[in-house]
Amino acid sequence: MKLGELEKELAKGRLRPAYLLAGEEPLLRDDALAAIRGAVLGGGTDDWNYDRLPGESATAGVLQDAVRALPVMASHRLVVLAEPERRRGAAAKTLTDALADVVKELGAQQETVLVVIATKADKRSRWVKAFAEPSVRVECEPPKAGKALLTFIEREARSQGLDLEGGCAALLAERIGPQLLVLRQELGKAALLAGPGESVMLLHVEASSSAIAEQPVWDLTDAIGTGRVAEAISLLSRITATGAAPQQVLATLAGHFRKLAVLRTGGDVAGHPYVVKKLQSQAGRYSQKALRECLSAIHDTDLALKGMGSLPPQLALEHLVIDLTG
Repeated sequence: MKLGELEKELAKGRLRPAYLLAGEEPLLRDDALAAIRGAVLGGGTDDWNYDRLPGESATAGVLQDAVRALPVMASHRLVVLAEPERRRGAAAKTLTDALADVVKELGAQQETVLVVIATKADKRSRWVKAFAEPSVRVECEPPKAGKALLTFIEREARSQGLDLEGGCAALLAERIGPQLLVLRQELGKAALLAGPGESVMLLHVEASSSAIAEQPVWDLTDAIGTGRVAEAISLLSRITATGAAPQQVLATLAGHFRKLAVLRTGGDVAGHPYVVKKLQSQAGRYSQKALRECLSAIHDTDLALKGMGSLPPQLALEHLVIDLTG
């Protein structure tokens, strides 16, 4: 199931007992979780009926207790388990085995909804296979350039209530690429130029989009990936001085380190052979643990840029670049 299908299903009032949000695109995972949470808890804050369990420390017993608890003065409760495969040691198998049993158990009730978030979810695993009817797996992989990316842009425009002139989606895809958070922001900027209730035209997109793919941000990722910290900080200053939004830079760094993580675990990434060779060389500088820590640092910086930290955006990015460069 794709995000759009999930949203249509929720709009019709159907709640499944368990959802697996699987894939490397955090924006899609966040949007899917927000849609499910709104449907289960009505969009409000309900601490009594909402549990979030971190996979690296959750136990089988805690998970079972959470999903078997009854709602408090509400029709439903929501339990979210994040990244269960981060559990290490003997407890890892105990947790994932319990998870498979819990998903099957939830199919017989209607009070609790379980959401499992997993950047990586091996389809051969027993716990992943458990997300079959009536439960479901929601694919949250970043769209590649082409039709899938255009589909995302058009769906995002509809969700923002925007009417796009023909060619706008293609121009955004060309200038920004598969950086979903940046695309969301660029649509909002174009809409502001167009004015309330007006169609977004090509001239608005041309004026507002920053063609981030052509900025020296790739020089920054090269400097970070090869350990040149002083050069990386200098490049970051130059990029932000030209007007690039901190979130744009962060989205590019996130995409770059997700590719390094894929290559480090033996996966493949699309791209020109020369570019892929450079990425493979950079991936070799980092252990899998270090790359997980880098992605976690990127997530923390994202929260900081959203106002949840004490550092100003530029300083938060500088700290991140130092951490990533290692």
